[in-house]
Amino acid sequence: MKTIGRVPLMAIGVWTVGLLLTACGNSTTGSANPEAGSTIQVWTMEDSKAFTTLVQDFTKQTGINVQVTAVPWDNVNDKLTTAVASGNGPDVTQIGMSLLPSFQSAGALLNLSPYLKDHPGLQSAKYPSGVAADKLNPPGKVLSVPWVSDVRILFYRSDILTAAGIASPPTTWAEFHDDAAILAKRGTGKFGYYIPQWDSALPAEFTWEAGGSITDASGKVTFDTPEFRTAADFYITFYKDKLVPTASDFDQAQGFISGAAPMVISGPYLAAAIKSAAPQLSGKWNVALLPKKVSGTSYYAGSNMGVFATSKHVAASLKLLDYLAQTSTQLSWFKSANELPSTKAAMADPSLASDPMVKTYTDQLQDARPLPLAPKWDKISQALLDALNGIVLKGKDENTTLTNLNKTVSSLQS
Repeated sequence: MKTIGRVPLMAIGVWTVGLLLTACGNSTTGSANPEAGSTIQVWTMEDSKAFTTLVQDFTKQTGINVQVTAVPWDNVNDKLTTAVASGNGPDVTQIGMSLLPSFQSAGALLNLSPYLKDHPGLQSAKYPSGVAADKLNPPGKVLSVPWVSDVRILFYRSDILTAAGIASPPTTWAEFHDDAAILAKRGTGKFGYYIPQWDSALPAEFTWEAGGSITDASGKVTFDTPEFRTAADFYITFYKDKLVPTASDFDQAQGFISGAAPMVISGPYLAAAIKSAAPQLSGKWNVALLPKKVSGTSYYAGSNMGVFATSKHVAASLKLLDYLAQTSTQLSWFKSANELPSTKAAMADPSLASDPMVKTYTDQLQDARPLPLAPKWDKISQALLDALNGIVLKGKDENTTLTNLNKTVSSLQS
């Protein structure tokens, strides 16, 4: 999933793997499935071999062949531009949350609304409310459906917190700051927390947690609210009190593993990195729901799946989306790729709920929302980061800088 702060499984290069399997031994497949024998093209930003394995059962069940093309995240915009211009896109494509506005504004995706009555597994009620159709799509349309989830949670080194006299992870903003202050007193090069200077989702999360929104009633992005100022003050305080590193190249995984920054807000991919790089830390770290101000709302990231507007295999493509939304498929993908399911049924499955760490992920998903699907979000979020980094790293005046930020955001959307 291509999201801010997300380091996905990245395919190296772009290649195509054809699945030529048919439903061998099932003589009724062709008559039962008119699409049997057809081939649908799929773009994915996942590990193509793993995704190819995942859809083998789909081909066996339906007789529909799947040709998988792995597209590196850095190439997505170029591929999209070329496909829209030529009219020669895939049938099904994965879409990172941050790229949804680009796909939607380009007219690249088929409106699935007329088809959903025949595909109950794809309807909004199957997904958490934060990613229901009205949250991720233009009014009156369903251009994509959730595929995998990603959510921010609090990672903490339980061994370091315990040694510092902190019995449990913080549950409120006040505890979060106070615990970070205690941890930062451990000595030179030791901090309480880590703030990625490239992460525009964090000030958005803080605004939601302060009880606010970063969009107005018309859907335009705004930081001109009391709740955002509360969030900005909280963000800035960590720097003022010297509780976070200021080096732009500070690595969150290594900082967490070394203990330099024993509290980090990140996604489940960090868990995989820790387990892989530092198995010796087993039992010495854990995860928790985000600390609350008014709420503990997190950032929902992840990827959706959509059907390309030029697809000549719409029925077969919808069958694939149905398959990807099945609980068994979602759980299989979690097992192979360590990416969270997107459907409520898969999130509630006992095989996930029995793992306390995974249960924390799925519990946090119930209080999570995506960043605004604003066409100018890239420029707006960069202006936001420039403003905050100017304040905390260069000593710019907070009031003047945030006033200028609001003027910039307004002009970008005028």
